[in-house]
Amino acid sequence: MALELAWYDWVGLLGTVMILGGFALLQAGKLSGTGLVYQLLNLFGAAGILASLIGKFNLPVFLLEAAWMAVSLYGIVRSFKQKAKAPA
Repeated sequence: MALELAWYDWVGLLGTVMILGGFALLQAGKLSGTGLVYQLLNLFGAAGILASLIGKFNLPVFLLEAAWMAVSLYGIVRSFKQKAKAPA
């Protein structure tokens, strides 16, 4: 039995690896939860999983990943605003 994956499956798998990898690095103390790298891993990871829904739509996954992206974007914007307010 051969496993045949479409491009969107590969993108979804990469997104999953990004989210889980970011979480593992956070737990290992290698990333900050408010850091840009962590937020970008979450943002692009969730986008990859959303792209995978092109193959077979799943409403609960769509809602989860859309919310995940929104929270990640909020974190990124918040980080930039805090840096802008920081004294020079």
